[in-house]
Amino acid sequence: MAFEQRTGRGEGMELGRFLRARRTQTSPDQVGLTVGAGLRRTPGLRREELATLAGISIDYYVRMERGKETRPSPAVLDSVARALRLDDAEHQHLRELATRAARYAPEPAPPPSRTVPPHLTQVLEAMRPNPAYIVGRSMDLLAWNPGGLAMYAGLEDWPVPQRNLARYLFLHPAARSLFPGWDDLVRGCVARLRAQAGTAPDAPDLTGVVGELLLKSPDFVELWERYDVVGRRKVRKTFRHPQVGVFTLSGQSMMLEGTSGLRLGVYTAVPGTPDHDAMVLLDATAPGTGSESESESAGGPAPEAAEQRRHS
Repeated sequence: MAFEQRTGRGEGMELGRFLRARRTQTSPDQVGLTVGAGLRRTPGLRREELATLAGISIDYYVRMERGKETRPSPAVLDSVARALRLDDAEHQHLRELATRAARYAPEPAPPPSRTVPPHLTQVLEAMRPNPAYIVGRSMDLLAWNPGGLAMYAGLEDWPVPQRNLARYLFLHPAARSLFPGWDDLVRGCVARLRAQAGTAPDAPDLTGVVGELLLKSPDFVELWERYDVVGRRKVRKTFRHPQVGVFTLSGQSMMLEGTSGLRLGVYTAVPGTPDHDAMVLLDATAPGTGSESESESAGGPAPEAAEQRRHS
């Protein structure tokens, strides 16, 4: 099924889809409701139960969930968020969806630039031996230092335009064996894409990646339908790497000022530990620094970067 069919074209439909997903995944006992002994046909909360908890009429809530009520007040949104026990990130996402639903949908914005400024590729090189990379909002890998590419084992075998971290996690045969914590990792990945697509439902860079994964990965479909939205957190990832063995790194992600939604990811380990030794070995044995634009124009990393590595 096409991405547009699964998500709904209108902003009101997207708001309703989010509310429905959260309602059906919230059990009565989570919100303090006593359930009788009879059979419940509805997973999670019933619409009338949620409306009662939020202090709004059932008719009004049904219109919201069906995409027909596109101008709920901030007070109503806050009441529904409290009733659903939304966390801060989910509450903010609800507000953003409602804001979009309250105005006419704008013309689809062009995808963000995929060009990484030269000074940022120099930053990646300066971070060695720490693995680091730059991704766009749809998780396309746009620039990297040696470890930043090599820690995703096998990703270098894909053509540069195909290198996307979400695509790698769900479709690359090495991903599940590389990450012992694959299940948790992909939940966070899908939640991030869900949040991005909810506020930019027609963005071609997002619809392309999401549409492909909906067609090719049943695991992605299952998580996508849950409509989880989570905030960014500091992470520790364990790698079972075919070249350097098992190691665990602390990760940090941050937005890059002055760019169109580019994000830097960097990983660290305490010097003197086996994890740090593995990280250094990964950097020393990996191919060099690069970016999508360099690889497309020159067939590989910039000559200056290659020359620096030969003398390092």
